[in-house]
Amino acid sequence: MDEKRLVDLITQEVLKAIGNKGAAQPFAGPITAGIDSELAAMIDHTLLKPEATATEVEKLCKEARQYGFYSVCINTSWVSRCRDLLRGSKVKVCCVVGFPLGAIDSRTKGYETREAISNGADEIDMVINIGALKSGDLDLVEKDIRAVVQAARNKVTKVILETGLLTDEEKVTACQICKKAGATFVKTSTGFAKGSAATEADIALMRKTVGPRMGVKASGGVRSVADARKMIAAGATRIGTSSGVAIVTGGEGKGY
Repeated sequence: MDEKRLVDLITQEVLKAIGNKGAAQPFAGPITAGIDSELAAMIDHTLLKPEATATEVEKLCKEARQYGFYSVCINTSWVSRCRDLLRGSKVKVCCVVGFPLGAIDSRTKGYETREAISNGADEIDMVINIGALKSGDLDLVEKDIRAVVQAARNKVTKVILETGLLTDEEKVTACQICKKAGATFVKTSTGFAKGSAATEADIALMRKTVGPRMGVKASGGVRSVADARKMIAAGATRIGTSSGVAIVTGGEGKGY
């Protein structure tokens, strides 16, 4: 069997394995021998630290191509560079909006979204207005999410709840609003706030609330194969991590 046929067969098996997990996305790129390609196809390879350099962003994109990650996830200032670096590959460009606090005017989030997409972003990860949620101003929370969903114009939108700052009741309410507002995914954390590590309990609660068709992204503290597998078993269909290479090669990372 020639190499191309073998790659095609493996890719089909990967898609079959993740196809029933609710909003799972297509296989991202080439297969590298010795890696967990099923996991790679579910990972947003992430670099969000404020001190990230151009060299580090280039390395991120190179790794995404090499290991077949679904996307790179970066701040908006890097979108056009990542678009150029990933041109010709299947790796998507994902960027964060209203990050990391979420306490930004809805119109500003909408503008940031439109600019990111015009520069080449394929997916938008926005931070919910946490203060409005905790104040009970649910209309503002919904308006805020809708501003981004509408600005994204049918692009994938993920809403970061910052679960470490919420009660279970608030998590449920937030998920319900995200679903009502037309978001594609709900997501656990920014990785920058107190208690940002994703938990199996939170993923299970989010999955139960949004149902089987909406995406659930686990982000924050997912650093090993075991971590990733636990999140997927609990209902996650995407993993956000800066430890993607360690995860798919069987190691353990130290980052976000």
